Amino acid sequence: MEQITLALDTLFVLLGAIMVLAMHAGFAFLEVGTVRHKNQVNALVKILADFSVSTISYFFIGYAIAYGVGFYEPATVLNEGNGYSLVKFFFLLTFAAAIPAIVSGGIAERARFVPQLVATAALVGLVYPVFEGMVWNGNYGFQEWLTASFGAPFMDFAGSVVVHAVGGWIALAAVLLLGSRRGRYTKDGRISSHPPSSIPFLALGSWVLAVGWFGFNVMSAQKIEGISGLVAVNSLMAMVGGTLGALVAGRNDPGFAYNGPLAGLVAVCAGSNIMHPLGSLAVGSIAG
Repeated sequence: MEQITLALDTLFVLLGAIMVLAMHAGFAFLEVGTVRHKNQVNALVKILADFSVSTISYFFIGYAIAYGVGFYEPATVLNEGNGYSLVKFFFLLTFAAAIPAIVSGGIAERARFVPQLVATAALVGLVYPVFEGMVWNGNYGFQEWLTASFGAPFMDFAGSVVVHAVGGWIALAAVLLLGSRRGRYTKDGRISSHPPSSIPFLALGSWVLAVGWFGFNVMSAQKIEGISGLVAVNSLMAMVGGTLGALVAGRNDPGFAYNGPLAGLVAVCAGSNIMHPLGSLAVGSIAG
């Protein structure tokens, strides 16, 4: 029974890793839909290259910083327990690689290709693992300090802060540094040119991300015994709330409508294992 359980845990996490890997196609098409036609190929190649660089950086540096685990033993040792430790790395890598994907969307059309890949290696190998290790592995005594000071550790079940906010903070700094896309806004802040080049691609990217998100959230339990229907329904309700909130706020603008569900899903990640579905609906609506 222990062997079967371990094999099921490995399959469970592997399926989650594959679903989150598919989300990177969503990042790609979401960005492709929002840039000008001449930059669509660049956006597609950039996301794929970012993921590849992220894998190398996280495998050799980042995962060791976050969890103190390396992969230099013989293959037979690494494959013990159905290779669960390797699959767990794969799953967490897909989270780490979301950081440069988030940043990429923020600075679309105003960053050179090679320097961005260098930044990706640094972010995934050195910056993100520090936050990840603090919250999810108890590094540097951060969680112990919070528990001693406030009676509870920091709660982030699936990465609202560890993944999405960290990526957003880095993207914000990059946007402030690089400014807005040239010619996109008038002096009074209105969009003046190059609106989204492809609404269908934007919509496709959003749908791929939303579907993969259920692997992102539900599989964050990392053990099949921890699977939770509550997490799934909370994710659903936040997605729906985000869509409706953005639909109202954006006055039927498709860019708002298709980013709304993503906003809701980002917001619910942290507490999706303990919130009530009605609370998730409210959180998603506010986020949207």
